[in-house]
Amino acid sequence: MPSYSYRASTMEGKIVEGSMEAADDGTVALKLQEMGMLPIRIGAATRPSVLARDVEWPWKTRRLRSRDLLLFTSELRTLVHAGFPLDRSLAILGQLAESPAMAEVIQSVLREVKGGRSFSEGLARHPEVFPKVYVSMVKAGETGGALDDILARLADYLESGAELRSYILGAMIYPALLSVVGLVSVTILTLFVVPRFAGIFRDMGVQPPLPLAILSVLGKLVSGYWWVGVIAVAAAFWWLRRFRAGEEGRTQWDRWLLRIPLVGGVLRKMEVARFSRTLGTLLHGGVPLLQAMTIVRDVVGNRSIARMIDPIRNGIKKGEGIAQPMKQSGVFPPLAMHLVEVGEESGKLDAMLVEVADVYDVDVRTSIKRIISFFEPALILLMGIIIGTIVVSMLLAIFSINDIPL
Repeated sequence: MPSYSYRASTMEGKIVEGSMEAADDGTVALKLQEMGMLPIRIGAATRPSVLARDVEWPWKTRRLRSRDLLLFTSELRTLVHAGFPLDRSLAILGQLAESPAMAEVIQSVLREVKGGRSFSEGLARHPEVFPKVYVSMVKAGETGGALDDILARLADYLESGAELRSYILGAMIYPALLSVVGLVSVTILTLFVVPRFAGIFRDMGVQPPLPLAILSVLGKLVSGYWWVGVIAVAAAFWWLRRFRAGEEGRTQWDRWLLRIPLVGGVLRKMEVARFSRTLGTLLHGGVPLLQAMTIVRDVVGNRSIARMIDPIRNGIKKGEGIAQPMKQSGVFPPLAMHLVEVGEESGKLDAMLVEVADVYDVDVRTSIKRIISFFEPALILLMGIIIGTIVVSMLLAIFSINDIPL
């Protein structure tokens, strides 16, 4: 029977940690409730590594991760739903936070709440941790008296985004690793192996074969002028960073990204999913449509697409609804527009927007898998041709030694 670790709170607010053998995590939650404790976090028990327990990396102590915000939201929802007062819930989460930086933020929010400010006002003082969509949702939940429901929606929203980011990063690991290994192999062959073969022919006083001579010249250029490449790359990064610093430059750059074959379509679908999920979450939380559109404009990462939101907002102001202005923007795919129209007509726009986000999240994953399935063999073939050319050149040089007169 598997073992599960848990963190739970007694009705007095005392934190209890331990492990328990059970069939699944639901059984653990039921047993904890029977013991008069409120389960806050349940996970598969893992044996702690000596290195993970003893070594504290300095850059990990102050860093705030998206996972910290997700855990905070899920655990706060659990406590609030169980009837714990907000200040008491925040005090408990301040003790539970894995990140010292997150613990400081929670304590700061707690001080604001105890000082008479609302919870959303306390969150708004930390925009680097709590984005606008988060603060607006919490504010709407406070106004409507449904904070626990809003926190549940926020937890789903954050978890969906985290799953998509994790999938994309995981999918890119193998191509990136393959590229690094291939680049290192070519560098070693060009800078260290090829010059040794070329040196043998020089010692004999004869010209090396043409392929080996070309590789030798390339190796000398790389070893002698590598600093030129470093300066060129640094200058390119500096120019790109400066170009993207301005609003017009950032918009133009994002417009270029959308035009890249294969990749541009995936980026567009990702932004459509982000737009739909954020807007649907805000509308479900009771945020007015015009205010929600303003927030979504800041959430959308691609500035070229974000600029299209202003005409949609103006159309809503004129009473045109949301479906028609979205269709005129030319950004949203036909399927998304159809679902939005159905949601607007049925009065379930928030649910349909979330449905659009789910559809395009799946579509993004499928597209990424398709692109990687194309690029992986293409990358392997390219590296094979380059390395094979180098190896064949060296073999030809070895065979040609026998033809040199002694």
